[in-house]
Amino acid sequence: MRGDRSLSPAVMPKVQLPQPGRPYVLVEPADEHGLLDIEPDAIIALYKAYGALLFRGFAMEVSDFRRFARAFCPTSVLNESPGRRPIEPEHNIHTVDGGMGAFNLHPELSREPWKPDVAFFGCISAPARGGATTICDGVELVQQLPEPVRQGLAHRRLLYIKPTWPSLLEYWLGTPDPTDAQLASPPSWCPYFFRRIDGEVVRIFTRPALHKPMFIDAPAFGNFLLFARFNNGRSDHPVLDDGRPVPEQWLQAIKATGDRLATPIRWRNGDVLMLDNTRFMHGRSPIFDASERIIATFFGYLGFAKPDPEEPAGAPWRRSDFQPPLPPDFPG
Repeated sequence: MRGDRSLSPAVMPKVQLPQPGRPYVLVEPADEHGLLDIEPDAIIALYKAYGALLFRGFAMEVSDFRRFARAFCPTSVLNESPGRRPIEPEHNIHTVDGGMGAFNLHPELSREPWKPDVAFFGCISAPARGGATTICDGVELVQQLPEPVRQGLAHRRLLYIKPTWPSLLEYWLGTPDPTDAQLASPPSWCPYFFRRIDGEVVRIFTRPALHKPMFIDAPAFGNFLLFARFNNGRSDHPVLDDGRPVPEQWLQAIKATGDRLATPIRWRNGDVLMLDNTRFMHGRSPIFDASERIIATFFGYLGFAKPDPEEPAGAPWRRSDFQPPLPPDFPG
C-alpha cells in the first residue's frame, strides 16, 4: 500500500459509520498521517460492508491519489466519455466529464459490459458553490421503489444494442469484415454477441434490470437507464429483453426515488471518494464555475473482486489496463 515511499507504520483513522441521511463512511485522520498510511485491510472491510467511503482531511497530491487507487486495483479502464481532461493519462487518471449541467444517477461506464468494480474521485480544487457529487445506494433504491415497479423489474433483463466499426470488429473478432459464421462465434473472452441488422453489424450485451452487487446479497438498481433517459433524452437504450422500451412510468418512479435518496458530497480540497460501482450510483448537481472544480477520477478492477458471473472468463480488463476500441471520430 505504501508505493515507493518510506512511510510510518499503518495507523487507524477516525471512522464514522453511515447514518440516516449519510450513506457513506466518513474517514478522517487521527493525526498527521496521510491516505497511504491507513491500514488497507481496514479499508477493504469497510468497503465490503458499506460500499461508499469518503476520506476527508488528509493531504492529497495526485501521486497519492494514484497510489491509493492502485493499492486496491491492479487494472483500470479508460473512460472515453468526451470532455475529460488528462491528469495522468498513462495511469487512466482524468478529470470528470466536462460541461456545467446536472447529471442523473448512474454507475460509471454502465453503458458497457466492462463496468468498473470501483470508482475513485479525488478533489484537487473544490467549487465555492454548486457542483456537488450525489450518491445513492442502489440496494436502498430497490427497497424504496413502488411495489409494482420493483416487481416489474425483478425478472427482466436490459439489452444494450450499439453500433460497430471496423477496428472494433477487428479487436473482438480478429477481422474488420466478419462473416456471419464469425459473428455467430465470438471468442470466449468477448463480452458481446453480434447481429447483422439492416445490413449493419451491431454489438449487444445484456444484464439483469436488478442485479446483485459484488459484496451484498440483495438486489440493486444500477445501470444506464436514468442517464440515457434524462440526460441523453433516449428511451431506447437500453431496452427490455423483449426489445421494448422501459415504461415511462417506471422510469419516472425510479428517478423520483433516486432523487429523494441521493446524498450530496460537497467537495473539500483533498477529499477522496471510494465508491462501489456495483452497488452505488453517482450524479452531480449543476456547476456554476467549471474552472474552479477539478475532480480527478480513476476507474478500476479490484484485486479482491468477486467478478460478476455474467462477465466472460479471461476478460481483458482484468488482465491489464484496458483501453476499449475507440471510434474513428474519437478526439485525438
